[in-house]
Amino acid sequence: MTEAEQIQAKFDELIASCRERLPLTKTEEEDITRAFNMAREAHDGVRRKSGEPYIFHPLAVAKIAIEEVGLGPVAAICALLHDVVEDTEISLEQIRILFGDRVALIVDGVTKIDFASEHLQQGMAKGSDGSHQAENYRKILLAMCDDVYVIFLKLCDRLHNMRTLGSMKDTKKLAISSETQYLYIPLAHRLGLYSIKTELEELVMRYTNPTRYAEITEQINASAGTEALLQECLYKPIRESLDANGYQYSLKTRIKTAFSCWKKMENKGVEFDEIYDLYAMRIILDTEDKAECFKVYQLITSRFRPNLARTRDWITSPKTNGYESLHTTIMSPIGRWVEVQIRTRQMDEVAEKGMAAHFLYKEAHPGEDVKGDTTVEEWLQQIRSTLENTEKSALDLVEEFKETLYTKEIYLFTPKGETIKLPSHSTVLDFAFAIHTQLGFNCMGAKVNTKVVPPSYVLHSGEQVQVISSKKIEPDEGWLEMCRTSRAKEHIREFLRKQRKSYRLEGEHKLQEILEELNIKPAEDTIPRLKRYFNYPSKTDLFYHIALDEIDKQAIGQCFGIYRKSHTSIIPQAHSPFLLDKDHERLESYAASCCKPVQGDEVVGIIDGSRVAIHRSNCPHAMHEMSTHEEHTVKAQWRLGEKVKLLAGVSLTSIDRQGILKELTQVITSEMALNMRAITLEASEGIVKGTILLYVDNLGMLNDLISNIQSIEGVERVARM
Repeated sequence: MTEAEQIQAKFDELIASCRERLPLTKTEEEDITRAFNMAREAHDGVRRKSGEPYIFHPLAVAKIAIEEVGLGPVAAICALLHDVVEDTEISLEQIRILFGDRVALIVDGVTKIDFASEHLQQGMAKGSDGSHQAENYRKILLAMCDDVYVIFLKLCDRLHNMRTLGSMKDTKKLAISSETQYLYIPLAHRLGLYSIKTELEELVMRYTNPTRYAEITEQINASAGTEALLQECLYKPIRESLDANGYQYSLKTRIKTAFSCWKKMENKGVEFDEIYDLYAMRIILDTEDKAECFKVYQLITSRFRPNLARTRDWITSPKTNGYESLHTTIMSPIGRWVEVQIRTRQMDEVAEKGMAAHFLYKEAHPGEDVKGDTTVEEWLQQIRSTLENTEKSALDLVEEFKETLYTKEIYLFTPKGETIKLPSHSTVLDFAFAIHTQLGFNCMGAKVNTKVVPPSYVLHSGEQVQVISSKKIEPDEGWLEMCRTSRAKEHIREFLRKQRKSYRLEGEHKLQEILEELNIKPAEDTIPRLKRYFNYPSKTDLFYHIALDEIDKQAIGQCFGIYRKSHTSIIPQAHSPFLLDKDHERLESYAASCCKPVQGDEVVGIIDGSRVAIHRSNCPHAMHEMSTHEEHTVKAQWRLGEKVKLLAGVSLTSIDRQGILKELTQVITSEMALNMRAITLEASEGIVKGTILLYVDNLGMLNDLISNIQSIEGVERVARM
C-alpha cells in the first residue's frame, strides 16, 4: 500500500467511526472531508519524529475524539485542523470563512502562542515570570471557558503525543511527561475522563520512572494465572446469579495498572501482594433504575463475603465530577479480594466520559435543563474569573486554577456560627485569611473546638475555629508552606514583596560597599550577573537578601571569580559523577537535595542559576520545573566508572522491641560498612517510626540496604525517602 493509500485508509476509518457512533448528516460528512483535504494539503511533505507523515497525527487525534471521548462532528473537524494555523501558512480567518466561528474559536484555543514575536513578548501579562508554557496553559484554559471542546481536543492531542513519545529525545520525553503530569492528568480527572487519565498516568510513569514501571509490570504479568482462576470461581458464578434473576447487563473485568499499583504501594506502604483491589469487575446494568444497583449488591454479598470497610456508595452521594457507582470488595474462593463496581448504563457513560457526556447530551437536547448544568457552568465561570486576573503571573494563575482540580471541600464554623467553605487540607492560617486579610497577617494560632492549635494545624470539616491574633505577629517565608489556598498565599507573597522593597536601599548601599572593597567597578552587567548567579528573579529579591546579610562579601567575590567556591554540598565539575550535554558541559553540576539521586537512578538536569541541579527523573520538583520551564532542562547521565558516595535516606516502620536500634546500626555500619550521617527513631504505642541518612555508592547498594533492614525481626516497612 502506498503512503497516499495509507492516509486515505486512515481517513476512511475515521468516517466509518463517525457514521457508526454519530447521527452524521451529509453536510457534516462533507465538512469533515473538506477539513481532511485542507489538513492533508497543508501538512504535505511534513513528517513526525517517527518518520511517518504528519497527517497521521491529526487523523489519530480526530479518531480518539470520536471513539474514546464520544465527541461530535465539530470535534472531528477541529482535530483535523488543530495544527494547521500553528504549523502551516493557513490563517485562522480562512478557517473561519470555510468552517464558521465555532471551529475557528476552538482551533485558535488549541493553538500555541508564538513567543518568537518580539511584539508579543513585550505584551505578556504584567508580572510575567517568563514561563512560556504557563502563558500557553492560561490561553488554553481561557478558551476552554468559551468552548469546552478546546480542552477535550487538547487531551486527545496529548494522549496521542504520549502514545508516540518513543521517537523523541530523552529530555523531550521527560519534559512532555512532566507537562502531562502537571496539567493534563489533573484536567482529565476533573472532567471525569477516567480512561484517558488512567492511560496518561501509565505513560508518564513509563518515561519518568522506567525501572519501577518495568518491575511492577512484570509482577502484574506474573499474576495472569490468578486472573484465569477468578474467571472460573468468581466471575462465572456471578454471571449465573445475574442471569438467573433476569438481569440484562454487561460485565467487564480489569487488573490494576502499574501506575495505580505503584501509587497504592507508595501511599499505603504496602507490598504488591498486599494490594486489595488488584482485581476488579464492573457490572453495568441495562436500566436507569438506581435501586437495581443495590439489589445486585445484596445478591452478590449474600454469596461472597464483603469487606464492609471498603464499601463506597457514590450513588447516594455522587463525586463532584458527577461520578456515580456502588463499590464493594469481596473475598473470592481462592483467597483474593476483588473490587466490584455496580452501575447503570448512564452512570458508566458519565464515569468513562465525565463532562464530555454532559456536554454531548446538552448539544443533543438544546434548551433542555441538564442535570449538573449549573455546577459545570459555575466551575467554568470560576476558572475565567481566576485566569483573567492581570496582576498575577501566568504561572501563579495556573497554579491557582490547579487547586480546583483535585480539591474536596470542608465546611467550618466561626464562633458566631457562620459557615466558611475551604479546600480540604486547609490550615488555621487559610481560615484566618478567609475571614480577613489583617487577621491572617496577625494569626498566631486558633482555638479549634476549644483546643489551642498552631497556625499550621490542618482543619477538618465541622470544626469550629476561633482565630487567636497578635499585632506583634507578621508573615515570613515559612508561612507559604503552611497555606493551602491561593488567597492566603497571594496575600503573604504581596506582604513579602512590600517588605523586600523596604530593604532595597539598604541592600543597594551594602552591595556598593562590598564592590568597593573587592575593587570591582560597577558595570551594566553587574546586577544581571549577580541575579543569575544567586538565581533571584528580580533586583528587589537580590538587594533584600544582601540587606539581611544572606549574601555576603565572600559569596559576591565567588560570583566574580575573586574567591574560590566552598559549597560543601557541591561537587566540582572536574570530579562530578555527572555528564551533561555538550551545550552545558562547562556548567557546575551537583546532586539535588530534594530527591538525593544515587548512581543507577534515572536522572535529569535542571539549570539552577549558573549551575545544574541533578534530580531523579521522577522527582516532583524536577517535573514541575520541566512542565513550566522546559528550557531549563538539561540532558544528564552518570559518569561511567566514577565512584562517589552520595547522601540517601530511608524511612522505616517497626514493632517496638528491645535491641532494634543496635540491630539497625549493626546492619548499616558493620555488615555493609556504610557511613551513617543521622538516625532518628520515635516510639509510640508499641510502634517505632524512623529515618536514616547515610552515604551510598549506587542504587544497588541502597536496595541491598533496604532488603537487609527489611529482614530484621519486627520491621514492617522500609522505603527510600
